[in-house]
Amino acid sequence: MEFHLWLSFVVICMMGALSPGPSLALVIKNTLAGGTPQGYATAISHGLGVALYAAITATGIAVIIVKSPLIFSIIQYAGAAFLLYLGVKSLLSKKDNEVFSEESTAKKSQVNGWRDGFLIAFLNPKLAIFFLALFSQFLAGDASSEQKVIMTATVGSIDALWYCLVTFTLSRGNIISKLRENSHIVDKVTGSFLILLAARIVIS
Repeated sequence: MEFHLWLSFVVICMMGALSPGPSLALVIKNTLAGGTPQGYATAISHGLGVALYAAITATGIAVIIVKSPLIFSIIQYAGAAFLLYLGVKSLLSKKDNEVFSEESTAKKSQVNGWRDGFLIAFLNPKLAIFFLALFSQFLAGDASSEQKVIMTATVGSIDALWYCLVTFTLSRGNIISKLRENSHIVDKVTGSFLILLAARIVIS
């Protein structure tokens, strides 16, 4: 792939990563609830999940998912169930008046960033549609394995780096402390948002 084409590909991937959605809400939620380590874990594992979809698109497997209503629906509804689970969990969380610290938060939290980040990406079959449309513009039928690896690595890296940047920004200064002081409000907002997204998937 020529360098200018790769740069165009990078710009499109960045626009996709920066678009707000359940992934951003999850990274923020896990960073607040589990500390920056869980925020970074969520970001990296989400990037791995996105890279997986990019890889199966590059190898042609994604076509099977898109063209099979049953497989697509199973993954889609599993994703809705996971969003519902995360949303309800957030709504049921209670305000904690204890002073927050990275250590105390990590000990009390049951956040599993590695699981959450990967699943929120993997259980979104619309990524297969997105990458099929995207790769068709940049990946020729006779593309080499090296080109496919570069594109897959680019997609996953951009996604992971963006959410790592979100986590890093939240952990600077008093931002995370202020948010944690109002964690019960943040939990209710993110929980409601995730539940609404789950409902939209089910009724769409």
